[in-house]
Amino acid sequence: MGDFAEDIPVYYASSPGRLDVMGGIADYSGSLLLQMPVKQTTTISLQKRTDNKIKIKSETGKNDSRFFLIDYETIRDKELKKAGKIIHSLPGGDWASYIIGCFLILQKKKRLSTAGATIHISSTIPIGKGVSSSAALEVATMHAICKAYNLSINSTELAILAQQVENIVVGAPCGLMDQLTVELGQKKKLLPLICQPCTVMEPVHFPPKIRFCGIDSGIRHAVSGASYSDVRAAAFMGFTIIAKHMGISLEELQEAKNNNNRMHLPYKGYLANISVNDFENKYEKLLPDLISGKDFIQSFGISIDEATVIDPEKAYQVKRCVAHPVFENYRVNSFLKQLTEFSKSPDKISTLIHLGELMYQSHTGYSSIGLGNNNTDEIVNMIKDAGTASGVYGARVTGGGSGGTVVILCFGKEGKQTAKEIYMQYRAKYRKKIFFFYGSSQGASILNNSD
Repeated sequence: MGDFAEDIPVYYASSPGRLDVMGGIADYSGSLLLQMPVKQTTTISLQKRTDNKIKIKSETGKNDSRFFLIDYETIRDKELKKAGKIIHSLPGGDWASYIIGCFLILQKKKRLSTAGATIHISSTIPIGKGVSSSAALEVATMHAICKAYNLSINSTELAILAQQVENIVVGAPCGLMDQLTVELGQKKKLLPLICQPCTVMEPVHFPPKIRFCGIDSGIRHAVSGASYSDVRAAAFMGFTIIAKHMGISLEELQEAKNNNNRMHLPYKGYLANISVNDFENKYEKLLPDLISGKDFIQSFGISIDEATVIDPEKAYQVKRCVAHPVFENYRVNSFLKQLTEFSKSPDKISTLIHLGELMYQSHTGYSSIGLGNNNTDEIVNMIKDAGTASGVYGARVTGGGSGGTVVILCFGKEGKQTAKEIYMQYRAKYRKKIFFFYGSSQGASILNNSD
């Protein structure tokens, strides 16, 4: 199983993972984001079949081989969420849904016709570390399917379709930044993104001697975890409260949700478009510190977010979850401005210190909304203790938080060496197989158009 037949073409596609330098979970609230493809990649090998079977073999390490088999006819005509539940009910369906979901989405959106496939996955991207192993898998699979079935899809749409796989078939409420980054990122550059819904800006070169690396905390990150979903749901609940205060009716909110069009809503439907000043002076006092899902639904009606469901039995930290993207957007814009002006700065050390402080503030923001973790805090504190004299200036938890990877701002060879030493100390303490991320790759759009 997983072996290819002779004399039938095999199609190959690859995608890197990504390192979230700034922005993180503020993506679904429309913040500016700064992302970087990592050098680790996932490669998909795909051969078409004629028996309607999809056979998958996954190899993510020397001793980690997994297999999955499904008759595509059992899900071909099912509604996407129902098909996802069928896949998840099978052994291995939790990971296979990322691959098979690509076939289902492309069948529905692009009229893909398939009689099955044999697929082999090889990857150097560690799973559950907050570096977008899932987005890399989806995007690489999308490219392989497009090659095999002669589908032509532009890069932005491919990323959006890959996100739909994760949101609808897999059932994880991720934003779009991961798929956009692994598709459109460039080597040794930061990719600025604004997910409103998907504005991609010109990649930014690293200033000389500035580099970003990552230390894996050893704590598995799961974007489908309840806390991430709760934080996202709370942010959109806060938007509803603000919008209704500004005179928007329940019917208008429902129409925006049904049509997936927020343009007529205040701030175009994105919390990150609220300035820090407006938030503090106009809206902060409106938002409850804590509200149950039941009380929210009774008082305010709905959220415009398609990816989350408000649980009547849960309590949501609305005020903090709205504040985070408002302040994060301000931080990321400040970070990008100073980074692009770094070469002209008369006091580069002061600029580095300020860049690092913005990263530390971002990290604190994660903790304030419940997405912190003792292990990621420990790594950040090790960076602080090493100090700027050691060439490390800032650090923050990445992606969805609750574990995963810490990104570090390094300056010069000394900074990289300090980060590597902290990684070695941390690894020795916990005696786990953890990863050090350094270096970058081209995004999938470049990797898969070079042959």
